[in-house]
Amino acid sequence: MELAALHAQLPQLTTAGASLVAISPELPEQSAATAQKNGVGFEVLSDHGNVVARQFGIAFRLPPDLKELYRAGFKIDLAAKNGIPEYELPIPATFIIDRGGIIRLAFVDPDYTKRLEPAEVVRAVQGLTAATT
Repeated sequence: MELAALHAQLPQLTTAGASLVAISPELPEQSAATAQKNGVGFEVLSDHGNVVARQFGIAFRLPPDLKELYRAGFKIDLAAKNGIPEYELPIPATFIIDRGGIIRLAFVDPDYTKRLEPAEVVRAVQGLTAATT
């Protein structure tokens, strides 16, 4: 799910009483630049060293061939961008967590092109709101 697509749903999410936060393995200044570049109106936090991603079981190290593709092909130096020597990324995931800290919806797919639709995020949040009122 792209940040801009989530940003477009922000009014509906806040009306439903939700907060929206993106978490990135990038260094804080990189996360801030990503948020600014995408024009998002919600926090993009830095998960330095993929601590949170590891807690959710979604961090993985890139194999040598993919590491080289990032470096030489994509011209992306993950070590510099993320501030750690490992070429490690989180699997893109969406979690809807209620006020009690219980995960009510989890969407995780190793195929980074598959993301939870923003409208589905809104429906899930609205469903939680309806269940608690």
